[in-house]
Amino acid sequence: SERLSWTAKEVDDYLKRIMNDIHENCVKYGTQPDGYVNYVKGANVAGFMKVAKAMMAQGIV
Repeated sequence: SERLSWTAKEVDDYLKRIMNDIHENCVKYGTQPDGYVNYVKGANVAGFMKVAKAMMAQGIV
């Protein structure tokens, strides 16, 4: 453990950035032709893509 100490603002900013990235990925992968955003589908596809990219980077696939 690095025993880092974060201020409340740093934690809040970091979490907001994470949530924004999640939202953007859900929209990217879950937007349907009619414009509706299926957040469950988007989150599942984004998660799959993240794992697939990691596997490719390791030479597994």
